[in-house]
Amino acid sequence: MNYEFSIRTDPGLARENNEDSVTFDEPTRLAVLADGMGGYNAGEIASGMATAFIKSELGRWLSQAGRHANAREVRRAMEICVDNANRSIFNAANSNPQYSGMGTTLVLGVFQDGRAMLGHIGDSRCYRLRAGELAQVTKDHSLLQEQMDAGLITAEQAATSSNKNLVTRALGVEDAVLLEVNEHRVDPGDIYLMCSDGLSDMVDDENIARILGNDAALDQKAAELIDAANANGGRDNISVLLARADADSKKRGLISRLLGK
Repeated sequence: MNYEFSIRTDPGLARENNEDSVTFDEPTRLAVLADGMGGYNAGEIASGMATAFIKSELGRWLSQAGRHANAREVRRAMEICVDNANRSIFNAANSNPQYSGMGTTLVLGVFQDGRAMLGHIGDSRCYRLRAGELAQVTKDHSLLQEQMDAGLITAEQAATSSNKNLVTRALGVEDAVLLEVNEHRVDPGDIYLMCSDGLSDMVDDENIARILGNDAALDQKAAELIDAANANGGRDNISVLLARADADSKKRGLISRLLGK
């Protein structure tokens, strides 16, 4: 399986600074997105530390382990790297009063041929578009999600709630944090979207699916998602990371030759 990546981030219309950070490492097929929080510019520090640390440390492990590391090994490497990143941010927050209380959400993916290992903390999300159908493949670590799970509010009520940004899990806020990791099958043509809540709060699933499903290039899809969030108010920083899977053309050519086509 081949993967194409595209990232884009924008401060939105209501904020001067951008506390989101997003990056990918194409050789190791590693993708990382973080949405920072905290006073002053501390959110920027936390999210930037998270993406830089994980890209460096996990990227190094993946380049050494190769693409054929099994799911258990990848999961453990993700957990260890995120735990180390968490301690780094937590220690920085506790040693510098200006950074006190900073933290960040996180969503990261390791794409290996027909498998994606996705991990997340907080309310930054990952969606998948498959055969025109959009599915949210991460579940928010948030007060709203807990209230919906308990049957206290409906999804419609959650959409207009004033408690949208209350996360129950964040990187760097405590000395330990639990990364939720899940394995997903990847089919040729799948598009994975990682995003901060600046997108998911501003653009509904129907319009996200419409943009991801159009015929535009991947970079153009990313730009259109940002534009849609800003057109609806752009009340927060907006970041998107797209990963599209396509069948390996070399393998396809070999099969065609074997079949005499």
